[in-house]
Amino acid sequence: MKFITILDPAIDSDEKDYSVFDEGQKADIWIKWPARKNVQFNETGNRNMLGYVWPDGKAVFPDFFYPPAFDWWKSQIVDYHKQLKFDGIWIDMNEPANFDTNKLQPWNWNTTVFRPNSWNLFCNDSDEHLDNPPYKTAICGDYISDKTLCMIAEQTDGRGKIYTHYDVHNLYGWSETIATLPAARSIENKRSVVISRSTFPTSGSFTGHWLGDNTADWRHLKYNIIGMLEFNLFGIPYIGADICGFFHNTTEQMCQRWMQLGSFNPFFRNHNGNDQDGIKFIEQDPGIFSPDVVASNRRAVEQRYTLIPYLYSLFFRVHISGGTVVRSMAHVFPTIPECWPLDEQFLWGSSLLIAPVIKENHTTKSVYLPWTERWFNYYTGEEMKALNETTVAAPYDFLPLFLRGGSIIPHQQSAMNTVESRKKPLYLIVALDKNQQATGELFWDDGESIDTYNRGTYNHFNFVFKSNGLTIEPWTYKYPEMGDTIKLEDIKVFGMNIIPTRVLWNGQELKPAAQWTFNNATNILQMTGFALNVAKIHKFTFL
Repeated sequence: MKFITILDPAIDSDEKDYSVFDEGQKADIWIKWPARKNVQFNETGNRNMLGYVWPDGKAVFPDFFYPPAFDWWKSQIVDYHKQLKFDGIWIDMNEPANFDTNKLQPWNWNTTVFRPNSWNLFCNDSDEHLDNPPYKTAICGDYISDKTLCMIAEQTDGRGKIYTHYDVHNLYGWSETIATLPAARSIENKRSVVISRSTFPTSGSFTGHWLGDNTADWRHLKYNIIGMLEFNLFGIPYIGADICGFFHNTTEQMCQRWMQLGSFNPFFRNHNGNDQDGIKFIEQDPGIFSPDVVASNRRAVEQRYTLIPYLYSLFFRVHISGGTVVRSMAHVFPTIPECWPLDEQFLWGSSLLIAPVIKENHTTKSVYLPWTERWFNYYTGEEMKALNETTVAAPYDFLPLFLRGGSIIPHQQSAMNTVESRKKPLYLIVALDKNQQATGELFWDDGESIDTYNRGTYNHFNFVFKSNGLTIEPWTYKYPEMGDTIKLEDIKVFGMNIIPTRVLWNGQELKPAAQWTFNNATNILQMTGFALNVAKIHKFTFL
């Protein structure tokens, strides 16, 4: 089990003997008022811009453009880890958020800690027009600074360059992210993970992202799909929504359907708000519903675990080549106009088509399967004969999945967590295209070391089916620990156009019935009853 802690950038400036603030104050790392206009100077005695967020006291905001802030942030994270062991960091409120800027007082102003009279951050820059420019963005309020810092705030690179917050506001979360990942990795020299609410182009090299505070509303299942597609195009492939909804109350059926969709979010997290306007939301843990729904939720999670080798390999490919993990139909089939508007189905890579039910009380799903390809029912291996737009059964406990011909997808048996599932046997599903060919790959390393690809401490396997033969080859094999515990135990081939009478493995004949079977009705070959050493080349021939 792994533990991720949440950190917000706003730091309490009023807490006595608070080392987090005191050390930052010594390094002078906070975002500041410009010297020519410091409306808070008389109260604070310095140029720190003060706001109010979650801490009890008035808050200051680190300037992550300023190099000393990197050192301070790393030191705070390392010290915090000594008190509370954690494996990753979730950074929130980093737009940066500030409550009710330009209003009389923040909504959560703590009158028990401070004097009762009102206080807040006001941004009065009428002579500079940064908060109220002639061409406004689509903001929530009257001024750009509403819910954030004043646009005339100053940040610096420490080398003489001064930026107004107006110019670098959209980079705040990004700058915090590139300070956070090295700090998290320095603790135990492991890969760690960072999830950030605010991102910008290139953030995907440092962080994942969640799609914000959504609502338990059927429309938001569709928004979940659209958000994943968009952020993959933005270069942030580790993306996901708050499964079952953050605000308001979910329903059993909604949460069941969202768990099915959520299991194909790269970042898969059921996340619930607490209350709104004093009304507490119901619980939505996937294990608290009726037995049938709990069983359905469990199957969704277990299915995801079996596909982690494929998902991990997709992230490997994006890491070295760029591209996307979650793809739209238009992305994979750009020359087919019917695919352009499709936003209720999507793919992992170019091989696995996911068609979740996202409408209430629906038990069928309309799916578009391009006629240019062969498509197979992922669960049964049967070829789909009705191509282009077709309607398939989708009972409440069922998620329609389809495998594209020409694909070889690695799988692994599921377990309680990824540490345990990594010890389980592997298996392959081969889906042949119209030319009786297919390809695939598997990337494997220890799962936690930093820069395994750059250091060459990984395994990379290539799978090729052609000329009635399947070759499994370790192109790179520099993580030998894998072969000590993990074997390949099962292979299924969908869509064979010959009925094999003999199957050879590295020249040796496998026993029919005991080691391989072929279903004449579905054209599916299954090979089992062996434990292949993944460190070696394996060649299967079908005669």
